[in-house]
Amino acid sequence: MDVSQYLEVFIDESDEHLQTLSDCIMVLEKEPENMDTINEIFRAAHSLKGMAGTMGFKRMQHLTHDMENVFQEVRSEKIKVNSAMIDLLFKCLDAIEGYLNNIKASSDEGTEDNELIIKELNDFISGSEGGSAPEPKKEAAPVAESAPAENETDGKKKYFEFELDDSEKTKIKEAEENGLHVYGMTVYIQKECLLKAARAFLVFKAVEEFGQILVYNPSSQDIEDERFDCDFSFYLASEESLDKILEAAKAVSEIEDVVGEEVKYAALAEKQEKAEEEAAAATTAPAAKTATAEKAATPAPAAKASAPAAKAPATSNNKKQAVAKPVTNRTVRVDIEKLDALMNQVSELIIAKNSLVSFSSTESGDFQNQTFHDQIEYLERITTNLHESVMKVRMVPIESVVAKFPRMIRDLSRKLNKNMELFMSGEETELDRTVVDQIGDPLQHLLRNSADHGLEDNETRRALGKPEVGSIFLKAFQEGNNVIIEVGDDGAGIDVDAVRNKAIERGVITEEQAESMSQKEIVNLLFLPSFSMAKKITDISGRGVGLDVVKSNIEALGGDVEVKTQLGEGTTFTVRLPLTLAIIQALMVEIRDEKYAIALGSIVTIEDIPVKDIKYVEAQEVISLREMVIPLIRLDEILDSEPREEPENLTVVIVKKGDNHAGLVVDNLIGQQEIVIKSLGKYINSNKIISGATILGDGEVALILDANALM
Repeated sequence: MDVSQYLEVFIDESDEHLQTLSDCIMVLEKEPENMDTINEIFRAAHSLKGMAGTMGFKRMQHLTHDMENVFQEVRSEKIKVNSAMIDLLFKCLDAIEGYLNNIKASSDEGTEDNELIIKELNDFISGSEGGSAPEPKKEAAPVAESAPAENETDGKKKYFEFELDDSEKTKIKEAEENGLHVYGMTVYIQKECLLKAARAFLVFKAVEEFGQILVYNPSSQDIEDERFDCDFSFYLASEESLDKILEAAKAVSEIEDVVGEEVKYAALAEKQEKAEEEAAAATTAPAAKTATAEKAATPAPAAKASAPAAKAPATSNNKKQAVAKPVTNRTVRVDIEKLDALMNQVSELIIAKNSLVSFSSTESGDFQNQTFHDQIEYLERITTNLHESVMKVRMVPIESVVAKFPRMIRDLSRKLNKNMELFMSGEETELDRTVVDQIGDPLQHLLRNSADHGLEDNETRRALGKPEVGSIFLKAFQEGNNVIIEVGDDGAGIDVDAVRNKAIERGVITEEQAESMSQKEIVNLLFLPSFSMAKKITDISGRGVGLDVVKSNIEALGGDVEVKTQLGEGTTFTVRLPLTLAIIQALMVEIRDEKYAIALGSIVTIEDIPVKDIKYVEAQEVISLREMVIPLIRLDEILDSEPREEPENLTVVIVKKGDNHAGLVVDNLIGQQEIVIKSLGKYINSNKIISGATILGDGEVALILDANALM
């Protein structure tokens, strides 16, 4: 058993605690007397310190411990929260995050001691109560209670509460005959402790320096799998004194108590025999006696895990109840690569299902059997449900990405000397894990852009009659098969004329081209590589690597980004992302002899439009549908298909992107189908309207059209 196996759990838990600390310190800055928040910060810092100690990251443990001490003083009302403390606490978080980033990269915390920050923390404590430093604390753990009474200690000796089988009794007897002391020990872990198995492992490692563990309860495997509450027991054979061993066990971080004593085989055997007699006398039911007899004949490993809360000797009934105890933890961590492998298998199953569906639709052979068709429909339902289940497992809230943004905006507000506030909604909106992992940087850049370029300075806002505190917002919501994330502000908006002039000045467009460009087309010039409107280069934005990178990163995820702006009122960037990059429901259509797929989530309706009803607006074909003017897109022309004679009626698939609609003209409709998205790699990389390909039931390959890119 190696503590490194807990590294991934440690990283995940530490990320969560750091986020909790960041959120709570943000609240504390506005509500310095909020004792609930102060207690929450103390608990998070305490847990983080304990976990770092468990993993052997001493520098991280030291810094978190001193940070925890500051909050111990705040809790006891010796120190008042002020802006200097808040700044110092955020410095601590940044330093801890630095340790964590090193651990993620190399499994090591690095060599930075952060002595200046630690000195500032200790100076802060020394400055309380008129400069008199409080007595140094060994731990900020709960205050130790007075020594328990003798009978109370006896009740904590759980090593007497589990039965020993013959082989275990033999081990104890042989150790005693070889001149070794045999110690029974019960270890209690603090209830709020995380990584209990790692704590137990460190206790075992500490006591095995003095001897050999003969018996575990629960079993070593149950302890390793964390199938126990907050205590465990064992018998240890050693030449050393009990005091040294107890001291070593208690030295492990977040161990609440350790009780133990030397046991003699004869006394132990007598105790066991007495416990069995009491159990037999108390248990008169034949079924219970049978259970005891069965246990004596064939000891099951699981039966050794007695209920930790039990005070009475463990009878066979006690054991049975302990084994049947319900598991309260309903979550499990799964490696994303395992989910990817599972998704690939589901994808292959869907392709096979589509193949069977294709065969069943033929007119000949035995495929016309009704039972066969029923089984095909059943298979379709099963594969669809399986796909939905796998997708739900892969979906995570975007909260994990956006939770760090309030702190970022707070720091930018101070750095830019602009009063601003971030308003977020829809953090519970879920996205595929692979998308969530990659969307953080683009969103961060858009928010920085709003803070630096979007919002005016305080004086300008006052002169314009605007609220002095600028508003930045991030909204997320689901729309069909897409997740929409809007990032915007109530700032100055984009000066379209300034963008046009800058583009002409830099030779991006000519004056003639500028004359015929719409406002939207001019604003979209901001997404061109190295195009920046920054008047000066800062470390916040304006380095020439900006919106073009945002756009390319979002498009790499199968999404798109567009911008709406109003001079003097603000700017909003709308990011549209697919819910999944693997399997979708699609409408299969035909253009000439080629089959194409259009994501069902983009489709509003399908219309049969007479050619005579087509109108023209600025040389663009449009149709009027339910009081909407919708532009037509001739897919055969875009895809460079062979021309054909114009029919009297056109089949038009109406698609939607945000508030915009378009009508895609197709030759024929094939029907709805669940399809597996296959990447085309670099083969058609330059053609944005093709988002991938899929394999149909008859083995034919169909291209997937990106409706967003067509509009």
